Amino acid sequence: MDSAADPAAARAEFDRFVAPLRAELHVHCYRFLGSIHDADDAVQETLLRAWRSLDTLADTGKLRPWLYKIATNRCLTMIERRGKRELPMDHTETPAAERVWLEPYPGAGVGEPGPEARYTAREAVELAFVALLQQLPGVQRGVLILRDVLGFSANETAELLEVSLASANSALQRARGHIARGTSSPSHDPDDPGTVRLAQRYAAAWEAADVAGIVALFAADARYAMPPLPEWYAGRPAIEDFLVTGPLRWRWRFLPTRANGQPAFGTYNWDAESGLFVAMALDVLTVRDGAITEVMSFLDPALFGRFGLPDTVGD
Repeated sequence: MDSAADPAAARAEFDRFVAPLRAELHVHCYRFLGSIHDADDAVQETLLRAWRSLDTLADTGKLRPWLYKIATNRCLTMIERRGKRELPMDHTETPAAERVWLEPYPGAGVGEPGPEARYTAREAVELAFVALLQQLPGVQRGVLILRDVLGFSANETAELLEVSLASANSALQRARGHIARGTSSPSHDPDDPGTVRLAQRYAAAWEAADVAGIVALFAADARYAMPPLPEWYAGRPAIEDFLVTGPLRWRWRFLPTRANGQPAFGTYNWDAESGLFVAMALDVLTVRDGAITEVMSFLDPALFGRFGLPDTVGD
């Protein structure tokens, strides 16, 4: 791919090769950075650097690992410069006012994991998993993503990270230990019929202001949080008390979507002045064993456009 001979043709060919990889590169950068917007920046910089260095790529069959190497190194640099992203229930010593919050991701994971991957594409983009990744040092994060999420071999991973094989294997063992201590079983597939019905009942109960109906869908040890607010609630009684004294004093409409491979809703609060339901939060549900174990309600209406949700809903 000679960019000097015919720049326009070379760029068109480059874009053609890269187009199928853009989505999976974006998810890759999101796993590293915990932010849609940071992933946008990382992918843009990756493709710019790749284009500028195109003449060094002798074999276009190696384009994918080459792009992953550039993207991974870019993410590692960004990690050093930006604070790690967290969820309200993360155990941290960072003052609440200084914490940088994890963002939800539209849809589910993409790409076909390699033969050595331990996670499916959807499992590897779940909120809880991405939150645990943010707690890992940069190299450990990179090794675990490359090996257990993408399925690169040990030798390929060491080469992509430019570390020794022994260092890569050691980092992987430490990273796996941290993930194992923090994870439970994967959440239910949002397309599972039981999960679909549960999510529908959850939305209907909110729209009917049925607090008992909402709480009945939670597991006994469920958690409810609303980043960027640092407070969070654990257990049915605490969640019920919060709902009664807080959001259920108003009317709501819920529109279904998907986030991080999990069922989610754009939630809309009634605004009497405009006569419309106005975007309020993006609620991401974690469902296990037929019950909701966690709700992460992201209080950021600016996210709605990324999820294809409108800003307002009629009565």
